[in-house]
Amino acid sequence: MDIPAPELTTARLILRPLEIADAKAVQRVFPQWKIVRFLASHVPWPYPADGALTYIRDQALPAMERRIEWHWTIRPKAEPDRLIGMIGLMARLDENRGFWLDPAWHGQGLMTEACEIVTGFWFEVLGYTILRVPKAVANTPSRRISERAGMRVIAVDERDYVSGRLRAELWEITRDEWLARRR
Repeated sequence: MDIPAPELTTARLILRPLEIADAKAVQRVFPQWKIVRFLASHVPWPYPADGALTYIRDQALPAMERRIEWHWTIRPKAEPDRLIGMIGLMARLDENRGFWLDPAWHGQGLMTEACEIVTGFWFEVLGYTILRVPKAVANTPSRRISERAGMRVIAVDERDYVSGRLRAELWEITRDEWLARRR
């Protein structure tokens, strides 16, 4: 599937494809405990001064070029130059979407909005039939986003996160279920 990440928009957000020029803004916003604590343990903590640049240059952009990952920065329409988070889709077994949002922007439904449009891209443009997302059980806000989207838990286990080994759930929604909810 040779489809690059396009710019996406919602009522309140602009999702721009990730680029190397975003590294400084990501580095300013990302290294916060509230953001990283429920991310996979491979995320370095404390976050190094070149962490964003290294991740974008060495991991995200090469995967985007191979069309096995699609990553966007999240920006408010009212302030299109202000990066407030990121969201990505990955063609991996049991790990197809990940995101983070600056805690100053939590509680406004912005990530639900971002998830809705990238999930549409996953199913309607890329043509995948299942979306699976692992999450820490303790990450209640992220779990609520999945609940509101009609996802369900299909497995429970333990995973290693930046904050340690925690109980985790694997959430799933099928293309047919997602399309039925949109009608």
